[in-house]
Amino acid sequence: MPLVTIDVIKDVFTPEQKQDIISRVTETMVAIEGEALRPVTWVRIQEVEQGDWGIGGQMLKAADVHAMAGAEAQAA
Repeated sequence: MPLVTIDVIKDVFTPEQKQDIISRVTETMVAIEGEALRPVTWVRIQEVEQGDWGIGGQMLKAADVHAMAGAEAQAA
């Protein structure tokens, strides 16, 4: 029985986006191992408080993640 844990910064994803993540991760596991895995695939989204996560020595908040996502979208 797989347990997939996804750590995210709190307030980055909406409840609808989290549901989409859970659905898509489950579908990916089923695509790899077969339909029998669906009822036993657990997906857990853990939210880390803003400021309790950092990259390159810098503390991150939800606004920082949204800004990075916006910059990546513009570059594409």
